[in-house]
Amino acid sequence: MFTIATWNINSVRLREGLVARLLREEAPDILCLQECKSPVDKIPLDQFRALGYRWIVARGQKGYNGVAILSRLPLTDAGDRDYARLGHARHVAARLENGVTIHNMYVPAGGDIPDRTVNEKFGQKLDFVAEMRDVFHADNPQRSILVGDLNIAPREDDVWSHKQLLKIVSHTPIEVDHLLSAQDAGRWVDVTRQDIPSGLLYSWWSYRARDWDAADKGRRLDHIWASPDIANAAHNSRILRPVRGWDQPSDHVPVLASFDL
Repeated sequence: MFTIATWNINSVRLREGLVARLLREEAPDILCLQECKSPVDKIPLDQFRALGYRWIVARGQKGYNGVAILSRLPLTDAGDRDYARLGHARHVAARLENGVTIHNMYVPAGGDIPDRTVNEKFGQKLDFVAEMRDVFHADNPQRSILVGDLNIAPREDDVWSHKQLLKIVSHTPIEVDHLLSAQDAGRWVDVTRQDIPSGLLYSWWSYRARDWDAADKGRRLDHIWASPDIANAAHNSRILRPVRGWDQPSDHVPVLASFDL
């Protein structure tokens, strides 16, 4: 069995201590980080290695984006893809010794206006997810796990108010349609919702809320998917809501799942 966690850390250098705390307290075998905002050679690895995370596969860039996979289990670099040709560090893959491939994704947020004719960032987001769909359709993922900040909350109970967020980027019908098409193309199973099939679930709360916990206007933007051949091996999914209350937190919290493989 191994446990995998995904977390948009919003600067791994700024929040090195929070990453180390998570590794000490939860001890996932694999931690996938997004929005590292650091070149790979500037990621503070010494403390993580001291905690047993000796393997890292990452793609980075200065001040923006960036994805990294930290692991206590041996893994090898399985490449990356420049989705939508943005030139961004938004995807990296690694392969475990048991043949399972892990994809760590950071889908563009998409700006504030859900209209690609006036908001280039929204168009880039749709193109990114559309290419995910095409890649999955062509590759037919097997023995694969996809995790990351996909920046879309697809279900009505993945947001605090379905009706009020229908015109808000991250929950608009066109984004949800794109994400579900990508999921269907790879026959990916949403592991979190396989384990927790009903009820409100959030992994992100805005910094803008004066009291995020009391307002509780969250969205489930962070996901763990598994290819259908290994989805039944997944269990013990959870979202670590209390992490949002740590000192100087990310606006996202870790999402975890375990696999018997």
